[in-house]
Amino acid sequence: MTSMLRGLVLGLLLFPGAVLALDEDDLLAWLDREQEQYAALALALWDKAELGYQETESSALLQQTLAAEGFRIDSGVAGLPTAFIASYGSGEPVIALLAEFDALPGISQTAAPRPEPHPEKSSGHACGHHLFGAGATAAAVALRHWMQANGVQGTLRVYGTPAEEGGSGKVYMVREGLFEDVDSVLVWHPSDRNAADVATTLANKSAKFRFRGTSSHAAVAPERGRSALDAVEAMNFMANLMREHMPQETRMHYVITRGGSAPNVVPDFAESFYYLRHPQAATLEQLWERLLSTAAAAALGTGTELELEVIHGNHSMLPNETLATAVHRRLTQVGGVVYDSSDLAFAAELADSLAGRETDLAAAAARIEPMTVRQSMGSTDVGDVSWMVPTTELRAATWVPGTAPHTWQAIAAGGTGIGTKGMMVAAKTMALTATDLFLQPGLLRAARSEFEQRRGPDFNYRPLLGDREPPLDYRR
Repeated sequence: MTSMLRGLVLGLLLFPGAVLALDEDDLLAWLDREQEQYAALALALWDKAELGYQETESSALLQQTLAAEGFRIDSGVAGLPTAFIASYGSGEPVIALLAEFDALPGISQTAAPRPEPHPEKSSGHACGHHLFGAGATAAAVALRHWMQANGVQGTLRVYGTPAEEGGSGKVYMVREGLFEDVDSVLVWHPSDRNAADVATTLANKSAKFRFRGTSSHAAVAPERGRSALDAVEAMNFMANLMREHMPQETRMHYVITRGGSAPNVVPDFAESFYYLRHPQAATLEQLWERLLSTAAAAALGTGTELELEVIHGNHSMLPNETLATAVHRRLTQVGGVVYDSSDLAFAAELADSLAGRETDLAAAAARIEPMTVRQSMGSTDVGDVSWMVPTTELRAATWVPGTAPHTWQAIAAGGTGIGTKGMMVAAKTMALTATDLFLQPGLLRAARSEFEQRRGPDFNYRPLLGDREPPLDYRR
């Protein structure tokens, strides 16, 4: 039986009297025809490279694209000016795709296979969120055409989620209850591999530690000063001693964002910015209290005052094997990224800068990895969504195999056809998986059952960032 005939039979069973006009082969063909348009959208976002909560133009471009395709737009949700929800259809089920679009500060690169900072930018899409947002939009628009052509009932949503990189935009949307009626969430992320794993992440919390002391001439009257920089360094020293006595899965990293202006002036203000991560939120919070103690001790020992601002907090991803299996099946059907000769030449030159170069770049980009249970050492605010609604994440090879995220190599490939071809692999996979979710109530029930079992009967969601207002200026 052909896929078209299978679709016709299933559609007539679910929607008596409906005339199916767009099967999954047509859905894929539509995405192929529109690939150039959505590649241009992704590269426009790549060029803007706007930082978290400052993605005004990027968010507007995605909203305009979706509105032009018949989606209803609700902008500025959850008190986030660049967040939005785009909706098509009505009733149940409610299937959602997530779209990110923020760049990273302090890393800039042109679309060249060698280190070449962009002369006009100090930020860049080193995590590929321009592809993330444009790919989710492409999948959603394709699904909208499929739903309309086939009379499919239900609601399709795209959540435009800002400031994933340290701003926890999704957490505020979860806290506002914006996912309470959603049946399933599909999400993808740029990568150097094609995979649909049963994956989890590290819970994560961050804060800026601000110390205030007393300035004085560092040579003439040092005894009158109280150095805020001394407090930052004392905290850093004690925090680094903690590393030996933390669970091995823990990750802790920091930067000194302010350390004074002149060596001969005792700094009266200094600031450090810490991230702390662990697979379990409960353990993370215990470790966090110990980190707070080092800050308090540093202030006490240096005669300074401490001010603390929690910037963000993310729960770990709650895996869902049912959904991951469905995505893996569709990813295998779609296949990986196929390099042409220019892609391969670009990849080969860029790969010379990678520590773990693949021997066959084209084969690695085209390969679909086996589905595995995986512990990622990264963190994401998708985690909070996954504790509220069954969620799974797909990865697609938008970067040259062997590339790590948050690197110039990721920015470079993301600005080329390598990036946009990987994006379309993700768009096709999500679109096909979403058709399964709309047409197979049993799949949604199984995903929900697993979700409830993993979450446990006593689960009570509590955001790790507390009740703070969104830090809309955290990148300024």
